[in-house]
Amino acid sequence: MKRAVVTGAGRRVGRAIAVELAQAGFEVAIHHRSSPDDAAETLRLCLEAGGAGFVVQADLETVEGCQALVDAVRARWDTLSVLVNNASTFEATPFERTSIAVWDRMMNVHARAPFLISQGLLGELRAGASSASGAVAGESGLVVHLVDIGAERPVAGYAAYSVSKAALLMLVKAMAVELAPAVRTIGVSPGQVVWPEDYPAALREKITARIPMKRVGTPEDIAKLIRFVATEAPYLNGSVLDVDGGLAVRYG
Repeated sequence: MKRAVVTGAGRRVGRAIAVELAQAGFEVAIHHRSSPDDAAETLRLCLEAGGAGFVVQADLETVEGCQALVDAVRARWDTLSVLVNNASTFEATPFERTSIAVWDRMMNVHARAPFLISQGLLGELRAGASSASGAVAGESGLVVHLVDIGAERPVAGYAAYSVSKAALLMLVKAMAVELAPAVRTIGVSPGQVVWPEDYPAALREKITARIPMKRVGTPEDIAKLIRFVATEAPYLNGSVLDVDGGLAVRYG
């Protein structure tokens, strides 16, 4: 069975990715930090979709938590087809009030954790056959990093978040150059696909009006793209794919 790890898979985009991969026949390691009920529901949906899986709890803000996730996966599997680094944290902090704690939290979750998990599972990613139809001998695993359009187009009040996602964007490119052909790396850069819970209606309307498609996307838009890259696109490597309805190319 094809195997995938999805971090931050208890809710929202992570859940959609896990379920989509389960529908494609993957066994999925469903990671969460502090939402066991949500992760259990994701597992139920994966099983209902015809896949298999298990739940892993770990705090990816810490080095120890990243290692705990790696250890839990390696205890069950000796090969890994796909790693999706989706776990994220999002909080508004004006630049002048950004503390060391906020800065470190953003960098640890969005840049250090994907690095440590990818490095820790590299042997398993190299060990199996690729999940993508058309891959050739010697091509094995895939790593997907969930970036953000804020990595290149920051929004005021989110400097630490934007800088951390920019670091992750460069990690996509660095890994793609160094680890291919055995392991491919791509980035997926969502636009507005799930609203932050504290966004008021007026702000949602304003953002939606700026999107050329005139609507927000869905978690399933992200999930379906990742499924395609994992199963049908073996020559994609080093790309950062925007899924934002055209927002990233808009001027003014």
